[in-house]
Amino acid sequence: MEVRPTEIPEVLVIEPRVFGDARGFFFESFNQRVWEEKTGLATRFVQENHSRSARHVLRGLHYQIRQPQGKLVRVILGAVFDVAVDLRRSSPTLGRWVGRELSADNRRQMWIPEGFAHGFVVLSEVAEFLYMTTDYYAPQHERAVIWNDPDLAIDWPLDNGPTLSEKDRNAPRFRDADLFD
Repeated sequence: MEVRPTEIPEVLVIEPRVFGDARGFFFESFNQRVWEEKTGLATRFVQENHSRSARHVLRGLHYQIRQPQGKLVRVILGAVFDVAVDLRRSSPTLGRWVGRELSADNRRQMWIPEGFAHGFVVLSEVAEFLYMTTDYYAPQHERAVIWNDPDLAIDWPLDNGPTLSEKDRNAPRFRDADLFD
């Protein structure tokens, strides 16, 4: 497993070691010991989620203000553009974002630590997205920031508007969002 920091050093891109031949491939998608050794993080994952979405579906930007969730995300079918936005009030990178393409083909994963909003848009006809979280889903603490906030200026790879849930369509702007201390 190779771990690469992004422009926001706490957000990491993980590249597994893939063993492949004419029959197919094999890789360890997660190994606690290797994770701790390579990242320096003694992370405990408590929940794994799986979503399936069609092209242009945009989910996010989501976070939990209490019971914050770190997320280790990956795509097992198709491709997405995955985004993490720093919402930590005391951070020098507050309001900055990092985005990467994750796909079944590149097998990359992204670590989004607690204190960040997370979202993705589907680039392929369909995508299946898996993510492990460091805390349980708590709808009463769930928050969102509008995907196209002008202050964040996320460069989403969209040629048309995205397909959004009602919640995501009505999310507040970054300047009005609950932030982490």
